Amino acid sequence: MLSSQRLLFRRYDNNDFPFLMSLLSDPAVIQFIGNGKPRDENEGKKFLSWIYRTYESNKNMGLMVLVNKADNTLIGHAGLVPQTIDGKEEIEIGYWISREHWGKGYATEAAHTLLEHGTKHLQHERFIALIQPDNFASQHVAQKIGMSLDKKLVLNGQNVHVYSKYT
Repeated sequence: MLSSQRLLFRRYDNNDFPFLMSLLSDPAVIQFIGNGKPRDENEGKKFLSWIYRTYESNKNMGLMVLVNKADNTLIGHAGLVPQTIDGKEEIEIGYWISREHWGKGYATEAAHTLLEHGTKHLQHERFIALIQPDNFASQHVAQKIGMSLDKKLVLNGQNVHVYSKYT
């Protein structure tokens, strides 16, 4: 199981659906994800199914629940997510933190852990982060782990900044 100083990373299971819905239904958390609109329970089930399909396609990929080691609180999710950008297969470092845990360095810790894991154990050489232009907090996290703005594009109708890092 992947872990960092304060966090355990574990795969989602059906018991985590209420937590996933707490992320997907919070307008502040979802503001810069996809179309920025909170999702209902049906959309949440589809999202969880997508997470499970990611696990099935590659055991090292997918969003994982972030658990605070100190008190077992679920604080968000993060993972290595396969993406296709301009026809090229990429690996995204994705991270979402629930609002009550913002500003505590969890996103940076999770992203750094995923970068190290992907480099050392999966031998990937390039990682990206897809970040909407006004999501300054996520841009800051990407920069803190050594990523820089690579290009700007429109993805699924949304303006996106592609941050990248070669290891």
